[in-house]
Amino acid sequence: MKKVIIGFILGAVTVAFVGWNMMPNTMLKEAKSPYSIEETVAKIKANAEAKGWVIPSVQPLHKSIKKHSGGKHIIPPVMLVNLCNAEHAYNTLVKDQNKKVSVFMPCTISVFEKNDSTVWVAYMNAKLLGDMFGGDVAKAMVEVDADQRDFIKFVK
Repeated sequence: MKKVIIGFILGAVTVAFVGWNMMPNTMLKEAKSPYSIEETVAKIKANAEAKGWVIPSVQPLHKSIKKHSGGKHIIPPVMLVNLCNAEHAYNTLVKDQNKKVSVFMPCTISVFEKNDSTVWVAYMNAKLLGDMFGGDVAKAMVEVDADQRDFIKFVK
C-alpha cells in the first residue's frame, strides 16, 4: 500500500511539473510572419475590421521602453495591436462575476521583431482562457479565438 501511495504522489508531482512547464506554450502562441512589421500590423487591422472589430490603438511598446528609460533601453520593434468587439465584450462582462476577465481586454495581438530581424506574431489562446472560466466567458472566448485566428491566417 505504501508503494501505491508513493507512486500516486510521484505521478501527481510529475503531472503538475509537466503541466506547469507546458502552460506558457499552451496559453501564449507565436508564429512567424512573412511580412514586415508594418505590413503585418496592417493585415491584422484589415482582417479584424473586415470582421467588425475595432482597433482602439496600436502601441509601439519599444518606443515607450526607450522613452521611459531615458534612451538607455533599446529593443527591436514590438507593436501591440489592441482589438475590441463590443458584442463579445458585452457578453463577457454583462455579469458581475465575469468582470474580472476585463483584465485581458482589449484583446491584444503582438507583432514583434526578434534579434535576428524576423517578424513574429503572438497572441493569447482565448479558447483556453475561456475554458478556465467556463460559462458565458467560455462561449465568448470560443468566438474570440476563431476571430483572432482569422486575423492572423497569413502567418506560418
